[in-house]
Amino acid sequence: MVKTSFVLAGLLATSAVQAQSLQEQRSADEVISRLEVYDLKSGTHRVIHEFPYRIEAPNWSPDGKWIVYNSHGRLYRLSAHNPQEEPVMIDTQSAKGCNNDHVISPDGRWIGISDQWPSLVFRVPFEGGTPVRITDVGPSYLHGISPDGQEVAYCAFRGDKRAIYTKGLNGEPERCLTDADGLSDGPEYAPGGKHIWFNSSRTGDMQIWRMNTDGSEQTQMTALPDLYAWFPHVSPNGKWVCYICYRKTDIKADEHLPNLNVVLRLMESNGRNDRTIVELFGGQGTINVNSWSPDSEKFAYVSYELK
Repeated sequence: MVKTSFVLAGLLATSAVQAQSLQEQRSADEVISRLEVYDLKSGTHRVIHEFPYRIEAPNWSPDGKWIVYNSHGRLYRLSAHNPQEEPVMIDTQSAKGCNNDHVISPDGRWIGISDQWPSLVFRVPFEGGTPVRITDVGPSYLHGISPDGQEVAYCAFRGDKRAIYTKGLNGEPERCLTDADGLSDGPEYAPGGKHIWFNSSRTGDMQIWRMNTDGSEQTQMTALPDLYAWFPHVSPNGKWVCYICYRKTDIKADEHLPNLNVVLRLMESNGRNDRTIVELFGGQGTINVNSWSPDSEKFAYVSYELK
């Protein structure tokens, strides 16, 4: 197991309310962000770029050339081969409130983004351009694009329902896939398009779930006694799932706050061999979206340090 430095170890037992209050006192410029890459073969990680401000949610482009992230409401791309080069802002024009729910299309030609408030889903060319609106109402938080690039999956709040929806890109109405109590979030398509992975607190305990893309056969995949599990990300070869966990003593089941000690876990896509591989100071922004390299040998994530 790889262990990054725990910053402010005293926050380990901080309650969710205290952590949220602490975060409200800190602007995006009062943290150091470290973009890191975990290597499955060696079981090691390394920092590839450090930022004196908050960045969030790395995506690895399908061609392996870029890592895309958000910061201060905008999207940026960083060379995956020469990560010490200066990042380049992606011009999303009117979309200036991009949050940490963005996904690159399988063909690498466009990026799905969540922007504005209440959050709406748009698509923009990978090189930048005019946003095209996908969702009709908000809040809607994008997490997945189907392997054929013709459908998106997102978490949405509709009245008192906090569920998972899908929507085609040709103007079809959105379709609700979950109708359980609690929050369902983080929907992501598996390669091949048979399954959507997600996290749900329907039992009162936030854990990882999987369902068919039509919403059938919703199956719980983790049952961790001491951890709440969020944001499952399936490797491009379909063999692995990485996800982030909060300690239950630190947070409520339906919260995913920043600035807490968290763990990253890895399991086979059949649910076996589930284990912790990284401990770090992070949370919200660390690994909200899929960040696997195209060869399925690495994934990126963000750790933080308070200044």
